[in-house]
Amino acid sequence: MNFFKKLFNIPIEEDKEINKQEDILTLDDLFVHNFMEKGGKFLYCSKKQEVLENYKKILAENNWKEVGLLDDKLTSFFKNNATRALKPYKEETPVFTSCEHLISDSGDILFSSNQLGSIKLREYPDNFIVYATTSQLVKDTGQALTGIKANCTKNLPTNISAVKNYIINKNDDNFLNYGNSNSKNLYLLLLEDL
Repeated sequence: MNFFKKLFNIPIEEDKEINKQEDILTLDDLFVHNFMEKGGKFLYCSKKQEVLENYKKILAENNWKEVGLLDDKLTSFFKNNATRALKPYKEETPVFTSCEHLISDSGDILFSSNQLGSIKLREYPDNFIVYATTSQLVKDTGQALTGIKANCTKNLPTNISAVKNYIINKNDDNFLNYGNSNSKNLYLLLLEDL
């Protein structure tokens, strides 16, 4: 490395200063980086039509004909679509829902009883398709919980939990994780709304 520094006449002090500088990422860049690093599948959409197109591609790629619908606000995805919405869902069907927030500093997706009802996240099927917007991005868990409190002043949701890993490991031998995994094979359809 010193050979190149001498060849291009780069002062060592300047090189150290460059390495010290931190990359400052926007909330969306930070979220996407952390989300994908954990194994999440991310599809950015600039228009509602792109969301519908990407949704259909996910279904076709996985040969899914039925989807468990957790959020009634998303019924528009099933109009003029070959996929059937199931409510309640079946154990083996993928789940389609919205979320509360996208947490940038960890790449987690936060849900509450608004999406999950009273069923624990780990009890849902392994495959999730999540629809979210860029306005749902927050810096950290504290901001996410504050956002829930601000948005739901009259009726605070319960059952707040997050998907923290997007690679399902059925062979996890760690006895501390037994029955406590929120890992999901998760597709995120993120719509730019800001």
